[in-house]
Amino acid sequence: MDVLIPSDDSEPAMKAVEHTVREYPDAALTLLHVIDPSIGAYGEGGVYAYDSLLEVRREAVDELLENAAEIAADHDGSVERETVVGSPGNEIVAVAESKDVDHIVVGSHGRSGASRVLLGSVAERVVRRASVPVMIVR
Repeated sequence: MDVLIPSDDSEPAMKAVEHTVREYPDAALTLLHVIDPSIGAYGEGGVYAYDSLLEVRREAVDELLENAAEIAADHDGSVERETVVGSPGNEIVAVAESKDVDHIVVGSHGRSGASRVLLGSVAERVVRRASVPVMIVR
């Protein structure tokens, strides 16, 4: 069984990692982070420094995915890590299809405030568009 776990730095995403490792101990697990270039692209001179902005985000993602991998290791699991750039809901579904996963486990929502509403809608979009079962972890 192959399971995709979209991950950000939110508590529900980390709980999704824990849940997946416990429930699917023998599965091949892929942690996915999607860098959304539209968030913050206009701040910090983003239009002019797009490539460097993406590079800074990729470096931050390395740490985030390392933290999630450590959670998996604490439960005797191991994970493959992948980072893509694009619209989170669309990219999660596309990666699930390209990797031919059997299941997606996603946190119920992301960060707080306005981002929480946006990232909560990502989980909803994945549920509506994915061709495989999706579990949402609170």
